Amino acid sequence: LITIINAPRARCFDLSRSVDIHLVSTAQTNEKAIAGVTNGLMNKGEHVTWRAKHFGVYQKLTTLILEMDAPDSFVDVQLKGAFKKLHHTHLFKQQGAQTIMKDVFEFGSPMGILGKIVDRLILTNYWKRFLTNRNQQIKSIAESNDWKKYLST
Repeated sequence: LITIINAPRARCFDLSRSVDIHLVSTAQTNEKAIAGVTNGLMNKGEHVTWRAKHFGVYQKLTTLILEMDAPDSFVDVQLKGAFKKLHHTHLFKQQGAQTIMKDVFEFGSPMGILGKIVDRLILTNYWKRFLTNRNQQIKSIAESNDWKKYLST
């Protein structure tokens, strides 16, 4: 997923690792940060446990920032949760006054062939919409003065 943002790369990088912005961008799933880093910016080696409602069922997901190369990239992975695999690479490239934000989101459901069918028929589009909405929130905040509410200058 590619999102073009009219803001500096470092700002986009920091907004993307903000727990507070994640909560704003996931209001539709009633997401809450319930353990680990529950507000502010996440750093390498830190984790957060999210509680959210997906497909009418509350679920918990614990993710860890596994790698970070500020302001170019960071990777978060699932430690605990419903997926067999969840690996999210966030990439940021400055191009003039714009930041090219790229998400590489890899996931896999358990249950063998049945899980692969669900991934292909339902979850791929679901997660694409979820990430697109999140990125539009980040873009809107980064391109306005609202970013100052989330980042100290």
